[in-house]
Amino acid sequence: MNEAERTRKIEEWNAVEAAMRARLAAPGSTSIEQLLELAPTEYLAGIGSGDFPSPAIGDLIGFYPIEWSEGRFVFQGTPGKRHYNPLGSVHGGYAATLLDSAMGCAVHTGLKKGQAYTTVDLRISYVRALTSDTGPVRAEGTIVHIGRTIALAEGRIYDVDDRLYATGTTTCMILGPRG
Repeated sequence: MNEAERTRKIEEWNAVEAAMRARLAAPGSTSIEQLLELAPTEYLAGIGSGDFPSPAIGDLIGFYPIEWSEGRFVFQGTPGKRHYNPLGSVHGGYAATLLDSAMGCAVHTGLKKGQAYTTVDLRISYVRALTSDTGPVRAEGTIVHIGRTIALAEGRIYDVDDRLYATGTTTCMILGPRG
């Protein structure tokens, strides 16, 4: 991809993120009781439309939901110097947080009304360093398996050039009524 195409794609990604940020409500949380009354698709659509509070962690770190469907969830963020570790690159916790969120939300899309989840295992493999020059990145999570009590998901972080920065896997425990 040449520089002009890369610039155009960054502008497209940033426009998608800006449109989502404009729709999101103020950061906060939803009560577990309210969450369990909704189908996962209703809840996630409510966040995307601004009817429910946006996740506070996304506001703190600077990443936002971009798109989702059953079995898949994508967040976008732009790493910057505020995310740096003392060695001069983005702290690994930034990538881990984006992947944990994307993979967990992917699992959430596959749950039934009345169910929730919690992460019980998270594994991250770093491929290359994120820096303030990287530009926007996307963390994409997809479901590998959902059973009665355990769900597995995988994820990856990539940039507009489709360069891979990190991959991850998660095991989530399914909470609530069994289907």
